[in-house]
Amino acid sequence: MTPLEYQKQLRLQGARRLMLSEGADAGSAGFAVGYKSPSQFSREYSRLFGAPPRQDVMRLQSSGNILTQL
Repeated sequence: MTPLEYQKQLRLQGARRLMLSEGADAGSAGFAVGYKSPSQFSREYSRLFGAPPRQDVMRLQSSGNILTQL
C-alpha cells in the first residue's frame, strides 16, 4: 500500500466513524475528512467498503455490529 492509499483509507474510515457515531450525512462526513467533491468521496468510499456510504451505514446499523466496524 502506498502512502497515498494509506492516507485515503484513514480518511474514509474516519468518515465512516463520523456517520456511524455522530449521525453525520455522507456529504458532511466527506467534507470533514478533507474531500471537496461529494461524488469523489462516494466513489472512493464505495470502492473501499463495497457499498455507497448510506447503504453501508444502514447495513452496519441494522447488523448491530457497529463497534467492530469502527
